[in-house]
This record gives sequence, structure tokens and C-alpha cells, in this order.
Amino acid sequence: MKISIYNQKGEEIEKADLPAKIFEVEMNKDLVYQAVVAQMSNTRKVIAHTKDRSERRGGGRKPWRQKGTGRARHGSIRSPIWRGGGVTFGPTKEKVYTKKINKKMKTKALFMVLSSKVKDKQLILLDKIELTEAKTKQMVEVIKNLKNKVKKDLDKSILIVLPSSNQDIVRASKNIPKVKIIRADSLNVLDVLTYKNLLVLQGSIKVIEKTYIK
Repeated sequence: MKISIYNQKGEEIEKADLPAKIFEVEMNKDLVYQAVVAQMSNTRKVIAHTKDRSERRGGGRKPWRQKGTGRARHGSIRSPIWRGGGVTFGPTKEKVYTKKINKKMKTKALFMVLSSKVKDKQLILLDKIELTEAKTKQMVEVIKNLKNKVKKDLDKSILIVLPSSNQDIVRASKNIPKVKIIRADSLNVLDVLTYKNLLVLQGSIKVIEKTYIK
């Protein structure tokens, strides 16, 4: 599949072939759903925790004898029916939310969402981003050029894919709303779906191939 390559001024400079193994994969919504659920579950932090009767302090002694008092029988003041007693079926930190999905399935799901972005014209290929200073206004200017000349709704939300770490671009993008920087070898299904537009630097394509196609 051929796609236009633009410079940071928004000018088309050439065409490039995208690898079909990555950018021409048929969508399977069930597989993508599995990948998203697994990723979200694996980053979930368990915070809520309630104590059951065994974790509550005290309650080892029988509150009163079994018979002869006229009151209902009880074995512990930490029973769930007592005030200050343990909680029945409450949330605990022991619950494991981790979901497993094998590497091939996860990679296939990533290729599917990348293919979908190309099909929907939500992926822009850029030759490079060069900033004289790590200033927000310079990055805003790059986005503005591409918005005016390439894609009108580019600024709705952008995932910028870099071939390697670039602290100048990271710093320049930090204060721009709805913009996230990610390295090509860290691409994931959730981020690609969360951001409407993908701004991919040309060098990132080779990194994606090297990382995900074995």
C-alpha cells in the first residue's frame, strides 16, 4: 500500500510503500476487544480492601454463655452481623485482575488497529520532526501546518510515534492537550485506539517491523 510522506511544513515530498503484513490486516473486533481488556486489566490497581471476621481485632472469646441468658447465641463479637464485625464478600487486595493473552494475538490485534487507521485516513507519515529548541510553540507550529494542509481534524487527538527517544520532542509536546509521544517499539492497541490520529515518523516503520515481525 502506497502512502504520502509529508514534511513538517505539511508539504508532500514523496510516496512510500507500507508493509502489508502490518498495515493491510483484516479487522477482527473480538480479538481487538480481548487485547484491550487484557491491557486494561493488567494495569489495574487494587485499592479497596475490607476485613473479614478473621482479620478484625478481638472477638476470640465467646461474648456470653450459650444457654440461660435469654439472648440469642453468639460465638464472636466480630461476626458480620455485629457492629464492628467483619465484612462478608467485600472487596479484597487478594483479588487478581490479570488477564493473559499470547504474544501472537496481541501483535495481530495491534496490526489490525494500525490497518484500520490507514484505511480511515487517520495515519499521517512524516519524514522527520526537527526543532531548533524544545519549545511548545514550535511543536504547535508543526501540528498547525499539518492541520491546515493535510488533515483538518488533526488536533482532535494525536499519538506521535517516534523511532527512538527524543527528549526535545517530548518536552515540546508535554503541554499540548490530547497529544502523546510514544516510541515505535512500545506501540500498543489501547493507545492507538484512544487517539484519533497517528503521526508516524518514517523511521518508525522499520522499528515496528523489527520489533513485531519475527
